[in-house]
Amino acid sequence: MEAGELEKMQIFAYNDPVLGKDSQVGEPFTAMINPETYSIEAKMEFNDSQAQGTSGNQPRFELKLPEEMSFEFLFDNTGIIDGNPRADIGQELQDFSTFLIGYDGETHEPKFFKLAWGTLIFKGRCTGILITYKLFNPNGAPIRAVCKVTFKEFKEENLRVAEENAQSPDLTHVRVVKAGDTLPLLCHRIYGDARYYLEVARANGLASFRRLTPGQQLYFPPFERSAG
Repeated sequence: MEAGELEKMQIFAYNDPVLGKDSQVGEPFTAMINPETYSIEAKMEFNDSQAQGTSGNQPRFELKLPEEMSFEFLFDNTGIIDGNPRADIGQELQDFSTFLIGYDGETHEPKFFKLAWGTLIFKGRCTGILITYKLFNPNGAPIRAVCKVTFKEFKEENLRVAEENAQSPDLTHVRVVKAGDTLPLLCHRIYGDARYYLEVARANGLASFRRLTPGQQLYFPPFERSAG
C-alpha cells in the first residue's frame, strides 16, 4: 500500500481452519468505509455450585469462552461516497450475507474467516448478521443500509492445546468423584503429588478428606509445585 493511502478492513474467507493460502475462497471482501468502532468481548465461565453443608460458595473457574468481535459496515448506493449511484443495494447485501454465512460447497459448512485491518488480525467464524435499512428510493428500493456482523474466535487445535496445557498443576481443575476415588489419589493424578490433599479438602470445605461421595464435584486449585 502506498504511503498516505487509506487502509481498509478486509475479510478473507477459507474452507479450512488452518487458513492456508490454498484454502482461501474467492477474493476478500473490502469495506467501502471502515467501521467507526468495533468491540471485542471476552468472557469467563464459573461454576457457582455450593458444597453440601456449607454456608457460602466460591465461584470456581470452568473455562474461558472464545472472544466475540462485532462491528458495523455501511453499504451506500447513493453515489455520495464513491461517485457511482446505483438503483438498489439488495444484491450487494445478498452477496455479503452469502459470503459470511453461506455454506462452503466443498466442506458443506460455513467458512472460516480472517479479519485484517492495520494491526488487527482476528480469526473466527461469523455467528450473526443484522441488517438495518436506512434510506430508500421513491419506489421503496433500499439504497443505504448498516450491517452489524458478529464473529466468534477460533484457534487451531494445536495452538489451543498448547495454550490450555490442561494437565498443568498450575491451573484450576474440577473433577467429579467416581467410585474408588480418594482425595490423595486425585491429588496425585492432578498435581503429581498426593500431599496436597489437605489443602484441597480445605478449599472444598470438607470436614473429612476420607468421605467422598460418587458424583460429588471437587475443586482443585492451582498450587506451586514446591508447596506442601
